Amino acid sequence: MPSNDARTLLQTAVPTAAAGALAAVICGVVAGGKGALGAVVGALVVILFMGIGLVVLQRTARSLPHLFQAMGLMLYTAQLLLLFIFVAAFKNTTVFNPKSFAITLVVATLVWIGAQARAHMKAKILYVEPESDKSGKPENAGSKS
Repeated sequence: MPSNDARTLLQTAVPTAAAGALAAVICGVVAGGKGALGAVVGALVVILFMGIGLVVLQRTARSLPHLFQAMGLMLYTAQLLLLFIFVAAFKNTTVFNPKSFAITLVVATLVWIGAQARAHMKAKILYVEPESDKSGKPENAGSKS
């Protein structure tokens, strides 16, 4: 993974993990141990899904740049659908508090998206390849008069 991609992943995963830890503390106080466990599971699901999606999107951008925008839209739609499926699947669980899980899932997703937007805006990524000095072109392409 190139350093720019790793930096973006780090700049998105760390704030999401911090939000998940804060949610675990709050849910632990409000709903007890099961609330804290639900918040931790919710934050881990978001970090896992969004992290895999970010890696897939970056590889797509590198290998198939013409599919980047369509792949991004499809990927985010699929991620949101999978998160809804997780909420529906664990709606009646007794292992952890489902409300804490769902609230943390939404909050962590919003934090991830915000951190990803910030990381992208701060990244200094060239979108035009600069010409090399050794291109073999003459220095002065204008008229010689």
